[in-house]
Amino acid sequence: MVGKANKTMAGDSDGLDAVRAILPLDAAMEARFTAYVELVRKWQPVKNLVAPSTLPDIWRRHVADGAQAFAALPAAKRWLDLGSGAGFPGLVTAILLADIEGGSVTLVESNGRKAAFLQAVARELKLPARVVSDRIESIPERLADPDNRFDAVSARALASLDKLLAYAEPWLTTGATGVFHKGQDFDAERRQAALAWSFDLVEQQSRIEPDSRIVLVDHVRRLLTAGLPKQDARR
Repeated sequence: MVGKANKTMAGDSDGLDAVRAILPLDAAMEARFTAYVELVRKWQPVKNLVAPSTLPDIWRRHVADGAQAFAALPAAKRWLDLGSGAGFPGLVTAILLADIEGGSVTLVESNGRKAAFLQAVARELKLPARVVSDRIESIPERLADPDNRFDAVSARALASLDKLLAYAEPWLTTGATGVFHKGQDFDAERRQAALAWSFDLVEQQSRIEPDSRIVLVDHVRRLLTAGLPKQDARR
């Protein structure tokens, strides 16, 4: 089943206005977002957190774009973010959940320098976030107990849809919803994934990039064991 929901583009809004165009913010959220962006800029020369060319447009390209994950599934409280990088969307989601009872985000990042940044931000901003510095392939065993059930699994600019389904299978097949940022090649990715997986999918047009979308994936089931893409170790 495939559905599509179109929304108005956020345009060229700057600063917090770019995030407010995605969803409402209270004063505490705004303060945390401002501090977060300052920390990204402070750590960028040492950690190379984001592409340097995108830093001047960080509010729109990264923060507001990351906020689209939570906006797509606001009822979800327990999030797993794969390949977190500089925290987009994982730390953005944690900021939005910071004052919501039961809200939590587990961020998975194998790059030690970026994991250290994620831990520093979570600590300084008092976010409901924990950082797991390990390869994604090792995570299912570490997060296998009942206390590590998630409502949503997010990923941004990490892998093609078939690989994302393989990475997130332990949680998607036990009730979590996949919330993935995808680009202009998504139609081909969806056709490839359908060769090995059964799933329900809803697309929401990105309000940041006209050729991108936020994809929600539910009811995931593996169809084939042969021919699935091998998981790589990029994260």
